[in-house]
Amino acid sequence: MKNIPFSPPDITQKEIDAVVSVLESGWITTGPKTKLFESQIAEFCNTEKSVCLSSQTACAEMTLRILGIGEGDEVIVPAYTYTATASIVRHIGAKPVIIDCGKDSFEMDYDKMEAAINERTKAIIPVDLAGIMCDYDRIYAAVENKKHLFSPSNEIQSIFGRVIVICDAAHALGAERGGKMCGEVADFSNFSFHAVKNLTTGEGGAVTWKNHKGIDNEQIYRQYMLYSLHGQTKDTYAKNLGTSWEYDVVDTQYKCNMPDILAALGLAQLSRYKETLNRRHELIKRYDKAFADLPVSVLDHASDNHRSSGHLYFVRFDGKDENYRNAFFKRMAQNGVICNVHFKPLPMLTAYKQLGYDINDYPNAYNMYKNELTLPLNTTLSDDDVRYILDTFRRCIAQPY
Repeated sequence: MKNIPFSPPDITQKEIDAVVSVLESGWITTGPKTKLFESQIAEFCNTEKSVCLSSQTACAEMTLRILGIGEGDEVIVPAYTYTATASIVRHIGAKPVIIDCGKDSFEMDYDKMEAAINERTKAIIPVDLAGIMCDYDRIYAAVENKKHLFSPSNEIQSIFGRVIVICDAAHALGAERGGKMCGEVADFSNFSFHAVKNLTTGEGGAVTWKNHKGIDNEQIYRQYMLYSLHGQTKDTYAKNLGTSWEYDVVDTQYKCNMPDILAALGLAQLSRYKETLNRRHELIKRYDKAFADLPVSVLDHASDNHRSSGHLYFVRFDGKDENYRNAFFKRMAQNGVICNVHFKPLPMLTAYKQLGYDINDYPNAYNMYKNELTLPLNTTLSDDDVRYILDTFRRCIAQPY
């Protein structure tokens, strides 16, 4: 029997050498490697700038704060996502407005999303779940249709003049749709480099944003720097250059910068990322072919108009329920294949139930969750591992429950 973990990091000697080089350099916190990583992420995403911070969550929360969203405001989020999408809205004192999935879809019901936009709505946070980009044409159409309701409370919101689209792209680095990369479509896009992500820095994240008339990209970049380093006007690296030690603290802000140790790991990962993406899509094709004759539904990871980042491989058991899915999960684990479930919809979690959200109000999200299983999909899998996963899956689905 094989033992196949769900999502181990794909670390090669290249990553090890890069980190060792930084450790030996005498400079391990935020410095030249982080700045280089930022420039390469921006280039990869076809944007002018990017900022690398300690997590996707930090990137997304700092984005909301830079946009001046807070008390009395509403931010629309999907029911089918991880808590980080909505918890940041609570952190800034705004209200998460949670939208059910569309029927037989993991994405928001876009009609309900549009209907929820009102004078208090400041942002929408769509989630590129499993690395598949959302329908941003529909999202932007909705915010334009409701533009007359938008009530800006500061200068930057006035410049946008509409609800701002902030993508939770935690899964989606390298995804494409309509000829554009994830990172250049939403107004702001926040990526995760957590240990289980396609590209990892152990912990970490990045934010990109597209050019917008009236927005000074350098000024936005400087604001992220201030928000991530206590509001201090000069970081340690700049002071270490010897031009001047003098600095100021212009606001009482946060501490969520990315150090060079992590950026070095990210640079090594990014240098072979196209190869990584291609391997993931090879695995997806093998899964799709193997499951074509089984009573399961899978996601569409590639077409003429889109290509996902291949982050997660979802399987839904047609006509089955939670009990069946959970039993199947255990059966796979007993055979050495560790799977996962993505995700419990937010209204099923204690924190959101205590806020008054009820899963009974989100029937489509529950129906997507109840029979969903996520299979191992990572670039440490050998061809033999994949054969074992597929053979095990077939044996398990053929057994009575």
